[in-house]
Formats: sequence, structure tokens, C-alpha cells
Amino acid sequence: MSERRTIILDKLRQAVLNYDNDAAKQAATDALTAGLQPDEAVEEGLALGVREVGDAFERGECFLPHIVMAADAMKEAMTVLMEGRSKEEAKKLSKGTIVIATVEGDLHDLGKNIVIAMLRASRFTVHDLGKDIRTDTIIARAQELDADIIGLSSLMTTTRPYQRVLIEELERLGLRDRFKVMIGGGPINRSYAEEIDADGYGYNAAEAVKEAIRLCG
Repeated sequence: MSERRTIILDKLRQAVLNYDNDAAKQAATDALTAGLQPDEAVEEGLALGVREVGDAFERGECFLPHIVMAADAMKEAMTVLMEGRSKEEAKKLSKGTIVIATVEGDLHDLGKNIVIAMLRASRFTVHDLGKDIRTDTIIARAQELDADIIGLSSLMTTTRPYQRVLIEELERLGLRDRFKVMIGGGPINRSYAEEIDADGYGYNAAEAVKEAIRLCG
């Protein structure tokens, strides 16, 4: 069983590295047939492949489409692993729920989309609200979706004040302790994040994933 388990886990890892949805589904089926638990298949198989793709992205050896394809392969395998299981069981395999948006007045979303792809590949449940999104809309959706983190992107110095506005609005509504707020974007740095009392800051996509992991404990 030990050798078979090792082979199956490596197939899961390789399916992600090869961006192969069919192979990912088959490997997930094999894992269940062999008696592996979903968390084993994820942590010791799929997640290893995702990590390797993420490291390659950081080194400039692959690009956003590769991250998206790796996340898709992992999603296909996860669908098989969680078939017939409860929402509670599925939630255990997610590292947290994140609502993310580009703030009001800002139409840039390339950086946000890279962060979303890497978060999803790292097993976060991510709800992309889009770009040029009002503060009240972001907060309402975070409440509806029972989010753990609100992610705010701004690529313009003229729109970054909306990140502060959202934090102040959470305080006004008595919701500041309910959500962690993570910010990023071209004109953002750590000192600004501290100035507006944000909980986390990612200067690039890889750092954003690390921050999200930290914020979700």
C-alpha cells in the first residue's frame, strides 16, 4: 500500500505540473479507490505541484496562464475528491474565503487577477468582484459570503484612498473585527498599509499568498 500510495500522490503532483485536467481527475479517483483521505491527496500530492508552479512563477520561469491552468487541474481533482461529501468537509480543505476587488474608480485588474490565480491554486476560496467596485458593495458581498479576508487592489494613487475608506467604513459599521483586510497594488507599500491599519500587504502575488495564509492562521 505504501508504494501504491506514493505512486498515486506523485501522479496528483505531476497532473498539476503538467496542467492535465484528465490526469488530475484520474489520479483523484485512484486516490479514493486506494483509500486515501482527501486531505492526504491534497496536502501530499496536489499542493506540492501547486507549490512548484508558484515557485517557477516567482523565478519568472512560467506566467499567469500556467498558474491558471495549474489551479484548474487542482480544481478538477478536488471536485472528484469531494464528491458526495458535505459542505463542512469541503470547507476543511479550503484555507479560507477571500472577497477581492479593485477599488472604486480604478479599472486595472491584471495584478489582481494574478493574485487571484495564485490564491486559488493555494486552496483559498476566492470571490472576484471585479474592478471599479464601490466600498458598500464590497462589504455587503463579504458579509453575504462569510469571508475571512477582504482583498483590495489599487493601481492609481488617486484611488488608493478608497482602501482607507473601506477600513473606516468597517469600523463605523462595527465590522472591523469581523474581516481581515489585505491591500496591494502599484502605489501601495507596507508603510501605507500600516498607516491605514490594514491587516496585511502583499507587494507581489507570492507575498499576497503568504499574507493570506498568515491572516487565516
